[in-house]
Amino acid sequence: MAIRTQRRIITVFGASGFIGRHLVRRLAKDGWIVRAACRDPEKGHYLRTMGDVGQVIPWGADVKDAKSVRVALEDADAVVNLVGILYESGSTTFKAIHADAAKLIAETAANLGIKRFVQMSALGADKNAAAEYARTKAMGEDAVLAALPSARIVRPSVVFGPEDNFFNTFAGICRISPFLPVFGAPTFPDVNAGGGKAFGINFLGDGGPKFQPVYVGDVADAIVKCLNDDSTAGKVFELAGPAVYSFADLMRLVLKSTSRKRLLVPAPFWLLELKAFFLEKLPKPLLTRDQVKLMQTDNVLSGEKPSLADLGIAPTPAEAVLPSYLRRYRTPLAQARTTG
Repeated sequence: MAIRTQRRIITVFGASGFIGRHLVRRLAKDGWIVRAACRDPEKGHYLRTMGDVGQVIPWGADVKDAKSVRVALEDADAVVNLVGILYESGSTTFKAIHADAAKLIAETAANLGIKRFVQMSALGADKNAAAEYARTKAMGEDAVLAALPSARIVRPSVVFGPEDNFFNTFAGICRISPFLPVFGAPTFPDVNAGGGKAFGINFLGDGGPKFQPVYVGDVADAIVKCLNDDSTAGKVFELAGPAVYSFADLMRLVLKSTSRKRLLVPAPFWLLELKAFFLEKLPKPLLTRDQVKLMQTDNVLSGEKPSLADLGIAPTPAEAVLPSYLRRYRTPLAQARTTG
């Protein structure tokens, strides 16, 4: 008589998002039965194909509703909370999603005896940060660890991958604009008029704020490792790529990956705040004042927390991945040259 092995169940909140789809695929490969919890389960039906028949189950859940959260967690062996927002809309505030919802999910998991919990935070999470986004991410971390001291916290930098909103956005701008903005560049250029050096004008200064983008696949692998490794319990991991780039460097990467030539122009923070004042009133704002505040702090590893290397993961360079999905933004002639 064959012995039936019980399969592990995991609930992933925010499973239909950018990071969620990559995580679900890896969890299914790792043998988990995945409850792909999202606000609209219809939008999560594509996740079914990422595992065997019946292994990935789209699951409707409201992270602000206690009953809905409890139903999603019943009989689960582990939980991952990926839910987060980049801008506020009505009752969907940073505090409601990043802090209150995280607290509700963690407390419910604790009441159900679930010990394995991974909370998605963000690099730069800090209760004293200028940006509400970063402050509420830190509040969420504290709430989760208070309810479940065994929880793991992961703090990624800007995450890149085929469906990202960062590189795809600026690559799209390349199609219609002769310029690319360099956020945080100085208002006035630096003029070198002598002193033994050749005359020159530097419009971009240091290139704006610094970032350490991390590949979405590495983030998903890190979460799976945290779930499977008991030694990660109670720890906070900072997830970032192998290189630090200025904002100008990132725009140059976009241009190189799309085989386009565009002029880089300075976009100082005061100008961004002015534009954000109007843009944030749109139903889906392209930029908010809180995002401008967030960018005024470099988004790089602090060196004070364990990182991908401590999880045995070699971070993937952005240059190795960006051309594979930004090539669709190239001109037809450039695409023909690369495929011919």
